[in-house]
Amino acid sequence: MTHEMRDKTVLVTGASAGIGLAAAAALARMGAHVLMASRNRERGETAVRSVSQEIPEARLDLLLADLSRPEGVRALADQVLDVADRLDVLVNNAGVYTRRRESTADGFELQFAVNHLAPFLLTHLLRERLEASAPARIVTVSSEAHRRGRIDFDDIHGEAAYSGLGAYTQSKLANLLFNRELARRLAGTGVTANAVHPGVVATRLLFEGFAPLRLLKPFLKTPEQGARTIVQVASAPALERLTGLYFIDGESARPSARARDDDAARRLWDLSARLTGIETTENRTS
Repeated sequence: MTHEMRDKTVLVTGASAGIGLAAAAALARMGAHVLMASRNRERGETAVRSVSQEIPEARLDLLLADLSRPEGVRALADQVLDVADRLDVLVNNAGVYTRRRESTADGFELQFAVNHLAPFLLTHLLRERLEASAPARIVTVSSEAHRRGRIDFDDIHGEAAYSGLGAYTQSKLANLLFNRELARRLAGTGVTANAVHPGVVATRLLFEGFAPLRLLKPFLKTPEQGARTIVQVASAPALERLTGLYFIDGESARPSARARDDDAARRLWDLSARLTGIETTENRTS
């Protein structure tokens, strides 16, 4: 085992399968204490067992949370604060795709709720612990699909018109705008914020959303390959001070013009704060 992460605690959301599970295993292999967040207990326990069998010395904790609702995100944050006295890395990985519009119990469109609002709120709730553990890192998993996205501030939940792909690309663009504004707000704290495109990876989420892509499985990345850039951005010493960037295949890349729109980033931040029931000093004074 290498020990680059021996004294580090890492939270990975969506860690019960796919890219999240692969990232959790890789970070555990590097010596990190990995908090594996899962919505489903059975899948989560299966994931923890699989990592433990592969890496007997792994230090793992399973945390259960429904990230489709703010109260579920708050419950996850409470668990993290209870089991870990430090948090060195937060990997916002959990995501969903739905072809048909689904609403959460709070009336939010499901993809926007899980893919964007959940990491936005979770990061806010864990920010103090991250800053106390600095140097610390926040890694948010986005996608090159963001290039097709736009933020529909007039119909953010797709109530007037809905497209599954449109909602997904909106949420991935939201990830990058969130990362941009987050990096600005974290300046000087010792906490960095970067986003990652893992590639087109053969996962259950991909195949459930885009069934024809099963035919291309031999040509897609494995979850382990998709997790490499996540793990790199979460752990590489050379990236410790870099922030506000977007990484593809281990290299910094230029996101779309919409993803670099500072006005849209601030507007989305304020909207997200209202929807999740949080308020920061900048929100109050803006």
